[in-house]
Amino acid sequence: MPTLHDQVQSRRTFAIISHPDAGKTTLTEKLLLFGGAIRDAGTVKARKTGKYATSDWMEIEKQRGISVTSSVMQFDYNDFRVNILDTPGHQDFSEDTYRTLMAVDSAVMVVDSAKGIEDQTMKLFKVCRMRGIPIFTFINKMDRQGKEPLELLAELEEVLGIETYPMNWPIGMGKDFVGIYDRFNNRIEQFKSEDETNRFLPLNEEGELEIEHELQESPLYEQTLEEIMLLSEAGNQFSEEKIANGTLSPVFFGSALTTFGVQTFLDAYLQFAPAPQARMSTSGEVDPESQDFSGFIFKIQANMNPKHRDRIAFLRICSGKFERGMSVNLSRTGKPINLSSSTQFLADDRNTVNEAVSGDIIGLYDTGNYQIGDTITTSKDMYQFERLPQFTPELFVRVTAKNVMKQKHFHKGIHQLVQEGAIQLFKTVRMEEYLLGAVGQLQFEVFEHRMRNEYNVEVLMERIGSKVTRWVEADKVDENLHSSRSILVKDRYEKYAFLFENEFALRWFNDKNPDIELYNPMDIK
Repeated sequence: MPTLHDQVQSRRTFAIISHPDAGKTTLTEKLLLFGGAIRDAGTVKARKTGKYATSDWMEIEKQRGISVTSSVMQFDYNDFRVNILDTPGHQDFSEDTYRTLMAVDSAVMVVDSAKGIEDQTMKLFKVCRMRGIPIFTFINKMDRQGKEPLELLAELEEVLGIETYPMNWPIGMGKDFVGIYDRFNNRIEQFKSEDETNRFLPLNEEGELEIEHELQESPLYEQTLEEIMLLSEAGNQFSEEKIANGTLSPVFFGSALTTFGVQTFLDAYLQFAPAPQARMSTSGEVDPESQDFSGFIFKIQANMNPKHRDRIAFLRICSGKFERGMSVNLSRTGKPINLSSSTQFLADDRNTVNEAVSGDIIGLYDTGNYQIGDTITTSKDMYQFERLPQFTPELFVRVTAKNVMKQKHFHKGIHQLVQEGAIQLFKTVRMEEYLLGAVGQLQFEVFEHRMRNEYNVEVLMERIGSKVTRWVEADKVDENLHSSRSILVKDRYEKYAFLFENEFALRWFNDKNPDIELYNPMDIK
């Protein structure tokens, strides 16, 4: 039997990040294909095949061709156990992605070769850099016309401020795409090869083709050799240490849609990506190979199986070994919990899991015990892992059930979906109206869609615009301060807050009420 050390060292847990449409979910599908987890990779938009991406399990994702929730998938490959977290690319769901990035040990950044670095890529990259996690770059869609490879490298370094090392280099692009010059494995991988056994062409010590081949007659081959020489002389040196601390990104070129370059990337990724790392807690660093079991909840998802109205809490295991049926302590409450119902994922396909170790992501069936950010552990020292990011809502709607006879389903749906963390619930103090807050409009559309399809409730949503949210201590609350420009509400934890019309209204309130201290709990470190 493998030891805990061996098991932990075989784990690789990463998130795939990108701007929408860069090919993130397609790359996830192809990685699952190599891991044997699926037999036929789908695409985000099913086209004529009728097959959708495995990681896009929610109905609205299949309709719109976008990922709006993080998916968790696991597979075994070459003695490694890989946990992939496919994140939403859309900026309206940044909060879900930010929390997911707290649960991984490395990140794979997918870049569209035609578009280069885009806004959302930049934001997510900064989060990775802030946490110092290794970043591997896959430049996608080389079989389409795009920016010159040297231009893409310069953009990565200048815009993102990170060193790069191309592990391979494209030979042509678009219609002229021939393949990749694999610097790491010292070979050329052909894009289209009639004989699969001849897909890889060996290179000699000088970095040129070892055998005679028609490719040598192509001007693209000569151009590639010149560019490789330039990279060797003027480019960055390969450094495992810099990869580990997130200051150098290995770069891979390929085409996820045609599965080209994906396995080459996967093999190199598994070699250089870190195993589970120690994590900071209120009691200091927690060693992943500690005998004490610990983990934290980074995501809660309702209705992954709509027939059973279930709720799953996603747990990142940070230390020790999980065994089904074990008893743990919930640090927030100090109460013991028995972990008898647990599962592992391939998007919405689930299997009961009996054992798991540091680095693994498992799902715990939740009856209302957990909140996002909760720490569970077998340690007597009830420490907590670092707080997960939460955004202050900026957009608000007033929400009611269209049919008053559906109030029971309305309340159940709204409370379950709010617990996932994508939207926040407030109730006005005077009228007790329900208000929803979010950081993006698309979150309201997803909420409306899910209420209708998962809870059979049509909702009415009245936009009340952008608001500036600030909380206030209960002993300072005066209902007379409620106005159209400063709406007094309670959040779902029964804490008081004001929704100000704008920054000017906030400053006016502060000037008129200097003795009332307003605060934003999302800003507290």
